[in-house]
Amino acid sequence: MALRLFEGNDHAAAYLQYRVSPHELICMIMTTWRQWARNDPVGSVLHQGFGTDVSRAQLKMAVANSIPPNVSYRQCPAEELPFASGEVDLVTAMTAAHWFDRQKFLLEADRVLRPGGCLALLSYSMDMELEYGDVSNALNDICKEFYAALLPFRNPYLGSSSVKIYSDMFDSCPYPDKEWNECLRVKRITPLSGYIGMVETFSSYQILQQKDPAEAERLSNEARTRLMSAMKVSSPDAEVTVVVKYFYWLACKP
Repeated sequence: MALRLFEGNDHAAAYLQYRVSPHELICMIMTTWRQWARNDPVGSVLHQGFGTDVSRAQLKMAVANSIPPNVSYRQCPAEELPFASGEVDLVTAMTAAHWFDRQKFLLEADRVLRPGGCLALLSYSMDMELEYGDVSNALNDICKEFYAALLPFRNPYLGSSSVKIYSDMFDSCPYPDKEWNECLRVKRITPLSGYIGMVETFSSYQILQQKDPAEAERLSNEARTRLMSAMKVSSPDAEVTVVVKYFYWLACKP
């Protein structure tokens, strides 16, 4: 296990409230996995699903919110999965693998996957965009300044690029059948306050908030005020289209 983050109850609640669930991306992954599988996919992913997380707060939030009857949760590091060797059909991690001990995780995923099983890793870049009428460019200039102000607080474990982390993991995966996807733009209509709330869940903002709460609040308020002014609206409840740029890769175990 590399790092432990997102463990506060308030942060876990904000994560659930503001992060985007890319259902269309999940459908694409499931379709690709079924195409790759040599046998009918009848294992854990269809009959029994398991969600794992090292954070007790994140698991508590998951359990409290609409659990399908065939899904259960377990607390554990991603590098120490509680499954027998060759027991699992699909291993996936959403916006999380960049925090793992990456080589240990890849070895552990290989251990638990059955032959024909699939590994799918997903995340997105921080440079989300906003669309709103004819002022989209102005909004995105403001967003870029917001992101730039948070960049000095990026955790050094992540390096300069999350895309590179996943690309390096993809390159190190020895499976011959694998697929890299650089960018899938997922759009969601949300109140402007929802966009601000999403940025506030990022680890860089959380680090700033811990070090200097007043400065973190000032940055959020400034971005919110400038965006509202550019949109010519008087309330942060005004809706805007958020464009999240996902990247992901899949690999099928021989």
